[in-house]
Amino acid sequence: MRFGIDFGTTRTIIAAADRGNYPVLVVDDAEGDTQNYIPTQIALSDGNIVAGWEAVALARVGVPVARSFKRLLAAPGSTAATRVRIGEDHVSLGDAMSAFARHVAAVIRAQELTNEPLQAVVGVPANAHSGQRLLTLDAFSRAGFEVLALVNEPSAAAFEYTHRHPRGINSKRSSVVVFDLGGGTFDTSMVRIAGTDHEIVRTLGINHLGGDDFDEVLATMARRAGGFEHDAMGERAYARLLDEARSAKERIAPQSRRIFLEFGDQDITVPVEDYYTESGSLVDRAIATVGELLGGEVNQTLAGTEIAGIYLVGGASGLPLIPRLLRERFGRRVHRSPHPAASTAIGLAIAADPDSGYALRDRLARGIGVFREHDAGRAVAFDPQIEPTAKPDANGEILVQRRYRAAHNVGWFRFVEYSGLDSAGEPTGDLSPLVDLVMPFDPELQRGDEDLRAIPVERREHGPMIEETVRVDANGITSVRLTDLDTGYVLEATASR
Repeated sequence: MRFGIDFGTTRTIIAAADRGNYPVLVVDDAEGDTQNYIPTQIALSDGNIVAGWEAVALARVGVPVARSFKRLLAAPGSTAATRVRIGEDHVSLGDAMSAFARHVAAVIRAQELTNEPLQAVVGVPANAHSGQRLLTLDAFSRAGFEVLALVNEPSAAAFEYTHRHPRGINSKRSSVVVFDLGGGTFDTSMVRIAGTDHEIVRTLGINHLGGDDFDEVLATMARRAGGFEHDAMGERAYARLLDEARSAKERIAPQSRRIFLEFGDQDITVPVEDYYTESGSLVDRAIATVGELLGGEVNQTLAGTEIAGIYLVGGASGLPLIPRLLRERFGRRVHRSPHPAASTAIGLAIAADPDSGYALRDRLARGIGVFREHDAGRAVAFDPQIEPTAKPDANGEILVQRRYRAAHNVGWFRFVEYSGLDSAGEPTGDLSPLVDLVMPFDPELQRGDEDLRAIPVERREHGPMIEETVRVDANGITSVRLTDLDTGYVLEATASR
């Protein structure tokens, strides 16, 4: 059986590929009520990690939980060993991910009453770095899924758009901008569509912008309105306040004038316009990113362009302020998916369906480069190797290979992912470490009996010929291979492994 899994920061949603239909799986919560999502939460029970609605039930009786632990994936340098705090205890990020993925598999088997092999296309943020993708792939693979592909979330949402609006694209309006605001991340993509063929023209994203941030704004305002802004508040109490803020935010309708929250024995009221004022800067960041995506070609509206519209998906895009500000900036062509929270999962299920006929040509959202030693180790220079938005080949891979004569006894290679370059060719924005290698160019050092990191870098003449290979596979995971072509010595590594 094939599924699309939108592994979200706050909620995970599953859609099935069922003979041309893509229904969202329903799940019973801790009280037996039907829901269309699994909370992306974990807790510890007798030393074991439990997830989803089981973790929510434990939280209600005072057991600490880890909410939005997926946000740790986006941190530069995160690995399977990164610690996830659950109250006074810790578990590794790798164990947390694997336990949650196993829970997802158990939910699917319980709902579908099947022991068939589980195949899935899993969503990842478009701006996800290589380590984030690898951890996601490993977790779901270890949980028993055959992961058919990792697909960028806004790319999947474009599939859902075309499936739902097959006549929305024509010869005059051949592109759509996907605006994907989830619980913890924001991505936006320009997608060119021709029938069932989809080409990602450009993708940008913000790894730390999502519904969680809007919840924190409302929770802060509720504390102020309730008169306990400066009171000490324990972690559990604050978590309950955030949950109430999230629920209250999701109840806001276009005609709402006040937001009502219940916390303890207090009824708290926050004016909607005040909340919009204080959270407006978050929306402005997303809108500025859309403007950057459009490359300055659009002034105030989409009129006169080949863009069919801006398509809002992701649970956090339900806040009425967001389409309002987008329409003020870009005009009337702003449309919200009728199932914004499930749009990505449905698109992923379409991608998982071999009979759908949908095809995707995606691009990288981040570039790859390396810091190298220069001038006998006295200087470091940045060498961009794969540009952001680079196109994969027919197999979905990007391969860059170089050969050069080594000029030092030891080579230090610090491969990173970057967002962009300044006018001097230096990386700008956040950097995510990929692979850190020390390559012995001196054959005497290739025996492995010396600490290479303790050896001073010296310039050498007539060094060996080096072949440097950087590969990005179809899932966006980067590997590096360094080969001394004179001696056959090989050094290789995969990001976060």
